[in-house]
Formats: sequence, structure tokens, C-alpha cells
Amino acid sequence: MSSAIFNFNNSYQSLGESFFEWVKPTPVQSPGLLLFNHSLANDLGLSVDLSENSSSKLEQIFSGNQLTEGSEPMAQAYAGHQFGYFTMLGDGRAILLGEHITPSQQRFDIQLKGSGPTPYSRRGDGRATLKAMLREYLISESMHGLGIPTSRSLAIVKSGEKVYREEIQDGAILTRIMQSHIRVGSFEYVNHYLTKEDLKAYTYYTLARHYPLAAVENPALSLLKKVLIQQVHLIVHWMRVGFIHGVMNTDNMSIAGETFDYGPCAFMNGYDPAKVFSSIDTNGRYAFANQPGIAHWNLSCLANALLPIIHDNQEQSVELAKEVLNLFPDLYTQEYTDMMAAKIGFSKNQLSDEVVDLVKELLNWMKENQADYTNSFLQIQSVLSPEGIYAGSFFAEWLKKREALLAKQGSSLAQAKELMQFQNPLVIPRNHWVEKVLDSVAFTGDLSSFNAFLQVLQTPYMSTKNIENYQAPPENGDGFYATYCGT
Repeated sequence: MSSAIFNFNNSYQSLGESFFEWVKPTPVQSPGLLLFNHSLANDLGLSVDLSENSSSKLEQIFSGNQLTEGSEPMAQAYAGHQFGYFTMLGDGRAILLGEHITPSQQRFDIQLKGSGPTPYSRRGDGRATLKAMLREYLISESMHGLGIPTSRSLAIVKSGEKVYREEIQDGAILTRIMQSHIRVGSFEYVNHYLTKEDLKAYTYYTLARHYPLAAVENPALSLLKKVLIQQVHLIVHWMRVGFIHGVMNTDNMSIAGETFDYGPCAFMNGYDPAKVFSSIDTNGRYAFANQPGIAHWNLSCLANALLPIIHDNQEQSVELAKEVLNLFPDLYTQEYTDMMAAKIGFSKNQLSDEVVDLVKELLNWMKENQADYTNSFLQIQSVLSPEGIYAGSFFAEWLKKREALLAKQGSSLAQAKELMQFQNPLVIPRNHWVEKVLDSVAFTGDLSSFNAFLQVLQTPYMSTKNIENYQAPPENGDGFYATYCGT
């Protein structure tokens, strides 16, 4: 098998060495290929031989022990606002192997996570735990199945070495795929540490890579508007499925509008707008209902970084940036309202104040009763049999109101159900199941329960075999369940 698995064409280095540091992955002693994403490999047009004879070669490549042809490994520089405070960052445990060009001429970053220290590691070991990488693999593939823009996971290799955190754990390396790793924090870094010319060059590069058809009369303003629109789409998706990112720092906001960094993320069970799972989010900054506002705040950080090149006059630059930022609330409200209406079976052209009131009534009732976010919509969709709070008088009356409103809008229950079925997943990565399957791999090395869960999550809108096993929320609620960064 040739070592040229990837078709590398590396453009980021053309920006100059102020934007990154050359660094090679640190070899590991005894790599072992644990997971490989065949479907993603096909999408990327990779020619990978998974026969027994070739698996050791793959282990060497996906552990970073051996570089493939065309690879120019580096760690990207970036900064970011972490919980509201600006700091210098950079890839501390990730190394970008190169940019792969697919047969359809799409460009994707190929990055190793947990591949050893870099100049940005800040005294860290640059390694990752097996459980943290399994979580990223599982959740990112689930998000892809849900139809939400996301980074993807191509492979996990066990390093054969131990990683020292709160406890000693097995180490692993994940291969992450993204359109790029350019983030809001990347622009903050360029604005804060480099020159105005560098900022212009970076803006042109990013537009050419991600938004080539954008109007370029004012490149910085065009980029800000494009990113804003993508973030509106993305956050509405998160709210649709009850996803809580957990660490929405500006270094974790993708310019291309992809979800990434699956450290302390989780999915909501009982509906609570103030829900937080992340152990480090002690003040609820990144709670479920705060996500749109935080996205808007992060976009203001991007605008601030772009101010020097929006206009030569600072006052005019600020006014122009504000005009774009002020688009967010109305755009978000419109898309969110359309989405919530669709979740209960009403199309865009059926939207009315009555539909909005119906959604509000439902959400208030769900909050008061800690009703399961996912299953409440499945009850409305008649997927699950009514029991418990769903057999009570409020819910029955609400369903009657909805049916009358659908009839008034000229729509049948069957038409509503058809509209709902791709808005409301039958299954999500429920926290107790995520922990159960991660523990199974980490403690016993058995992948069977992980793979069974993954398979169901990859087609979350289809009723597949054994799906009911994963649909019930935890019997005693989430209790004190908390998620951690895993770094």
C-alpha cells in the first residue's frame, strides 16, 4: 500500500510562519487501530486498505508515527476569549497533517488530536485520553447523522501509553476532519499580534477558502456577514435537538460554521433553558438558552478583530460592523421560530401568532414538568405511546388545540407528521448511554456496545432495530451528571 493515503495540497503555510509553528507528532510506543470510519473515508475519496497486512501501516499513520506523502505538519496559532477573558492559545495537543483535496475538489483539514506537545502546549503533555477521543468520535458522528454541520472523526488509535489526568487513563489519538480549523480566535490572534497587512491577507485567504462567491467590495464586512449567517443556522440546529456545547469560547467558534470541540458537551433530557452540564461552567455562561446570545457576543469579537480593515475611519468602521451584528437578533428569531413551528408540524407559510403561542405554551409546560425535550416532540408526532405526564389533561388539551389550528391552516395530522419527522430525532446520544458505552471500551476493551449505539445514532430519524433501548431518559434524571474538558 502506498503511503499516499491523502491527496495533500497545503495552502495555509502560504500565509507565512507567523500563523503557525512547524512541529511533528511525537511517536508512541505501540499504536493500535481501534476505530476507522469507512463511510467518511469513502466521502473523502481515500484509498485505504484495511487488510490485516496493512493495518500496522495505518496504525503508524494515524498515530503520527509515520508521515504520509505530502504532509507538512504544523500547529496553528490562535487566541480567544475563554469565559469572556482574552488569552493567547494555539494548538496545544493537535497537529495539522495537511489539507486533503477530495475527488470532487473539496478541501479538508486532516488533524491529529493527542499527538504530543507543540510550542503552544503551555506545560501540557499534548496527549488525549481514550475516553475523551471516544466521546468526540461518538458525538461528532451523531451530529453528522442529525444533519448538523460538524467536524468528523476518521480514526482512533490507542497509543499504548498512559495519560495522567485526575486519574491514570489509556491514551489515544483521534484523526479529526474539518473544512478548516480557522476560528474567531484565529482572527483575534492576527489582529492582536500581527500586522494590518497580515489581517487583510488572512481575510482574503479565508473568503477564498470558505466563501468564494461572497461580494468583495468590503472583504472584512462580507466575511463577518457570511459567518454570522452560518452561526445563526448552526445555533438553531443545536436548539432543535437540545445540544449544549458547554464551552463556547471564541477559539471554539468555526468560521465555516461547523460544530467542533466536543469536550464538555451534552444533550438535554428534561427541558430546562438554564441547563448546564460542563463542570467548568460554574456561572452558567454557556447554558442551553444562552447559546444564541453567546454566539452573538462571539461574533462581536470577530467584528472587533476586523475593525482595522473594515474602514480606515474607526468610527465608520464601528458603525458598519454594528449594522451587520444587528442583523443577528431578527435573523435568529425568524429561523428559530420557523424551526420550532416545524417541530410541532407547521410549515413556514403556516406561521402565525397562534402557532407561536402554541409553542410557548408547550415549552412552559415542559419546563414546569421537566418533560423530556426529545420525547415530548415524539409524543406530539405519535411515535411513542402516551403515558405519565403525556396522559394528563394539559397535554391532551394542547394536542386538541394543535389539531384545530392545523385544520384551520388547511393541514392534516399526516402532513404535520411528515414535516416533523426530519426535525425530531428518534434518538440522541443520551448522557447515561454515552457514559455506559465509553466505560465499556475503556474498562473492558469491548467495542460491541459502542458500535451498536453508534450505528443507531448515525441514522437518528429512522426507526431501526433496538432503537427503543436508547430512547428512555435516565430513570432518576441527570442528578449531578457533569461533563469535563478531557484535556
